[in-house]
Amino acid sequence: MSGVRLFPLDIAQLPGMLLGQSIRIEEYTDGDIFVVRAEVPGVSAEKDIKVSVFGDRLQIRVERTEDRVDKTHTEFHYGSFTRSVQLPLDAAEEGIKAAYVDGVLEVRVPLASKVTPGREIPIEIAGGHAKK
Repeated sequence: MSGVRLFPLDIAQLPGMLLGQSIRIEEYTDGDIFVVRAEVPGVSAEKDIKVSVFGDRLQIRVERTEDRVDKTHTEFHYGSFTRSVQLPLDAAEEGIKAAYVDGVLEVRVPLASKVTPGREIPIEIAGGHAKK
C-alpha cells in the first residue's frame, strides 16, 4: 500500500508549524512495515517521549524542558510538542515498536497481510425500499 497522501499534515498541526514548534517527520512503507521517523534531538527517550495509538492515529508527544540558567537569548523551543499520523488501514497495532537513536525516533508498524475489504451500504429511499 503506497503512503502517498494529498494532505499529509493535520490542520491541527498548522499553528505549531507556523511558529516553528512542530515535530518534523517522514513516513514511508518499507516492504510490510509502515515507518514513521521523527526528529526529536536533545530529549530523553525514557522521560520526554511518549508514543501512543488512538484508533487509526499514531501520536508522538515530546516534552522539552529548559534548565533554569540565566540566558539573554535563546532560539530553542521548550514545552509540549505533539504530532499525529494517520495509520494505514492494514496497520497491526499490537506489533508496533519504537526506537530512539541519535535524536531520531523511529516507529515501525507492521502491516497485516490481509485487509478487510470495505462494503457498500444500502441507501433507504422514501417509501420503504432500499437501493442496492
